[in-house]
Amino acid sequence: MSKRKPHNMRARLERTCRALVSANHAAVVNIDPSGQQVLINWRNLKQIRVRLVVDAVCDIPHRWTIYLSVLCCTELGERYHKSVEAAPQGIYRAEHLTDVIEAIYTDLRANANPNHLVASGWIAIPTDTTIDETQAAKVFAAVGAWNQQKEAWNASLAQSTIAF
Repeated sequence: MSKRKPHNMRARLERTCRALVSANHAAVVNIDPSGQQVLINWRNLKQIRVRLVVDAVCDIPHRWTIYLSVLCCTELGERYHKSVEAAPQGIYRAEHLTDVIEAIYTDLRANANPNHLVASGWIAIPTDTTIDETQAAKVFAAVGAWNQQKEAWNASLAQSTIAF
């Protein structure tokens, strides 16, 4: 007769949290220079504010897919972006992804034209999912990444009027 495995509450909790994250299509989106970080449903582009999903993304290790992008705009107003998708091998908690993101992120920003640079950002999806360019562009537009230039310009204008 085979012996049953004992009840493992941690494994059960991790499976439940991964199912919750997957069902909500959760993704962490970070935009620079504003430093805005949002948890969003990358399919319907709505912000996730449920504390259970936030805890499931942050506290449980996942297999991550990270989409890094530099958003640029030419002098004629044409928008374009340069992007890289990375999928680190293994299961990581959200706090341990900074090394992977920083290495690729700095290279991507260094290769972008500084005169065209509007913003940069990344989308971290806690599943083995790939995201295409059009969906990533919709996610960045939903969190207001293209409005960074106007905000930076308005902030510099406000500082110049205060300085006088």
